Amino acid sequence: MSLLAPDRQGRRANVVIGFDTVEEYRPNPRYLGAIVGRCANRIAGAQFILDGTTYRLAANVGANHLHGGVTGFDQRVWRAACDAAALELRYTSPDGEEGYPGTLDVRVTYTLTS
Repeated sequence: MSLLAPDRQGRRANVVIGFDTVEEYRPNPRYLGAIVGRCANRIAGAQFILDGTTYRLAANVGANHLHGGVTGFDQRVWRAACDAAALELRYTSPDGEEGYPGTLDVRVTYTLTS
């Protein structure tokens, strides 16, 4: 939700475009600051075939599936760990979430460098 970084004069300021509270992210139609998933973009007809099995996904944009569905990764609260230079976010998407098969363990790491 925020990242404080020094400007040219050394003053720390939030450089993230986003909201101040978790609740404000829930009705976020533009996916501002979001990690999307399990899919980024659209799946037409909200379904796909894998190894001969048709999986029906949550349709959240008309008849299509966008950015992980009705309650995609952007709507989940991730476990966070950080140190001076990196932020690691983790989330486990269980089998069947939004219609996807298999459990998926996700880890996203943001690292700051000069």
